[in-house]
Amino acid sequence: MDKASFTAAARRYQNMVYRTALHTLGNPQDADDAVQEVFLRLFRHRGAFESGEHLRRWLLRVTVNYCRDLLKSPWRKRRVSLEALPETPVFDRPREEALYREVMALPEKYRTVLNLFYYEELSVREIGELLEVGDSTVTTRLARARRRLKERLGEDWQDE
Repeated sequence: MDKASFTAAARRYQNMVYRTALHTLGNPQDADDAVQEVFLRLFRHRGAFESGEHLRRWLLRVTVNYCRDLLKSPWRKRRVSLEALPETPVFDRPREEALYREVMALPEKYRTVLNLFYYEELSVREIGELLEVGDSTVTTRLARARRRLKERLGEDWQDE
């Protein structure tokens, strides 16, 4: 990949990679590290991409794999949470902040499918391929995530 193509890809997909990493890892600093690592891997990648969609899926796959590996690392399991110093995004409306907090409180497997389905607009089949799970697993995770959000948010939750 030449420098111009890499720069264009980084500009175009940086937010997508960050969102995916943030929803998977639940921490802005770790998400920033993941973005750097994913784009470093893209820069080192020697293969060609058939299309922009192929590149997009490759980036999502690398992001999900990197985040999963990071979550499994022994170092992460032994570290202390920095919840005393929360850094959350600023929202225009209190409902958005409440939804964000509840989504981030969900287990990683639910946060990931919600992000890929609602924010990255992937189909159930595409998410299944990306996460290497069956379509029924993706559907079940989406349903369970929605149910948990509805239980926690009550009347405020609307599945749009």
